[in-house]
Amino acid sequence: MADDEAPGSDTPRRALPPRDDAPAPEPRPAAGRHALGGRHADPEQTAFQRSAGWTALGALVPGVGLLKAGHRRAGGVVLGVFLAALLGLALWVLLGRSSLLAAAVDPTSLNVISAVLVLVAVLWVGVIVATNLALRPQRLATAQRAMSAALVAVLAFVVAAPMAVAARYSHDQAGVVGAVFKSGKDTKSATRPTHDPESDPWAKQPRLNVLLLGGDGDDHREGVRTDTVMVASIDTRSGDTTLFSLPRNTAHMPFPADSELGRIYPDGFYDGYDADNLEYVLFSMYRNIPALHPGAVGETDNEGADVLKISVGEALGLDIDYYAMVNLDGFSQMIDALGGVTVNINTHVAVGGNTDLGIYPDRYLAPGPDQHLNGNDALWFARGRYGSDDFERMARQRCVISAVIAQANPQTVLTRYEAIARASKDIIQTDVPQELLPSLLELAFRVKDGETRSVLFQNGKAGFSSSRPDWDQVRRRVDKALGETGKNPGGASSAPAPTASGEPEPGSGASSSQTGAPPASSSASSSDRPGSPSAKKTTESDSVTDACAFDPEAAAASTPGPTRIP
Repeated sequence: MADDEAPGSDTPRRALPPRDDAPAPEPRPAAGRHALGGRHADPEQTAFQRSAGWTALGALVPGVGLLKAGHRRAGGVVLGVFLAALLGLALWVLLGRSSLLAAAVDPTSLNVISAVLVLVAVLWVGVIVATNLALRPQRLATAQRAMSAALVAVLAFVVAAPMAVAARYSHDQAGVVGAVFKSGKDTKSATRPTHDPESDPWAKQPRLNVLLLGGDGDDHREGVRTDTVMVASIDTRSGDTTLFSLPRNTAHMPFPADSELGRIYPDGFYDGYDADNLEYVLFSMYRNIPALHPGAVGETDNEGADVLKISVGEALGLDIDYYAMVNLDGFSQMIDALGGVTVNINTHVAVGGNTDLGIYPDRYLAPGPDQHLNGNDALWFARGRYGSDDFERMARQRCVISAVIAQANPQTVLTRYEAIARASKDIIQTDVPQELLPSLLELAFRVKDGETRSVLFQNGKAGFSSSRPDWDQVRRRVDKALGETGKNPGGASSAPAPTASGEPEPGSGASSSQTGAPPASSSASSSDRPGSPSAKKTTESDSVTDACAFDPEAAAASTPGPTRIP
């Protein structure tokens, strides 16, 4: 009797409904293949996944994917070339720093590197495509083909994009070096020293002296006026640097007695009548002397710069090796290219305005620590003098230079390289030859880590007179200042290093007078604080870090002047 028939009856028994907890029957896989969710994966899907994984690995390490696909000869060659190139590059970086720096500042090498990077990128992408074609299954669904193509495109972009950027940077660098720095064989200078390119230029040269000029062109005057004149004297072994700043209106600028200009101006650059004649002071020499006495310094591509190198070197008792002039109109572009610059501002600084013409500024830069300035504001911070004087401006200029050196780190330069390159080509002139650039880069690393001190020659202070300087006294001050560099003069070693805002490091135990903070006791007079007019100065030079630190008392006492009526 069947199970669904009632006993003793001919009528079939009604089937029972299924139980709620009864397991659902498993679907059977299609004949001849396993379902994706079953116990065994689809062989074609597995093959596709493996090909994608090996393609990615082959993009990271070229050649391994081809070896996996059975192309032993091609894979071995590609992998061998890749590993050899990687090892060679690592050894070059670790052991060949000098040649690496030389390549980084040689236009021909840079253009070759740019072309090689493009070629390597193309070949690498070709290896990725070949690896994928060799590994992927013959029969692919439409979706799998699309995924495979997308994978190859992504891997190609990941590999090619960095190389394209590096090739572009290399090409831009070649353009900058070629535009700013000329080969010594292709340029003329009456004052530039000669160096053997095969030897260390600093082996017998303890100091490198570079004249730094800020050129100010104006639509209302002919030629360039050098409103900023500064010498950076660099210890070639330690990188410690001393900056010497001369006022732009310095008269009686001297020349060597045995030179043609020394015979023309035995009492210095002077009209013989009026020491206040602005056509015969320091900032007019670049323009006026070549016009008055063409060819007086010898054969040169920039007579004005050579005139200043000779005269400023004679004034300070230093042999000036090279010059670098920055066009102040383009200075703001350089600062913007760097992403701005951060400085401490201790007094209100006018933006715009002209004291002589009675024109009020548009606004003022407010005092404060760690003020981040854009290019235009940084330019006015460095050159503005409404309501102040040239000497305050000179003091701010050294702070800007120090801030730019501190901010021009590798990360900033790399991330903003194209903007920096474009700005550099338009605003910098120099007689530094291309052949010296590798050695200068080595020295620049030491300068960045070294100590920077400065001397400001100010009218009426320390015996200096802008209208009638005592050059023998100036040279003695220069000698003394150079002896202080790197020796923590004046007991500076006992004072903690201030932070960017002038505050002491936590736990340093620094007194308020060392950091520019207000004194703990209000009974202390301002004349007792370091830096006040009556404070006794024990050193000839000042630490730029200390001089540019934030002074909260000066900031609190500062008030803005009048501005233009909107």
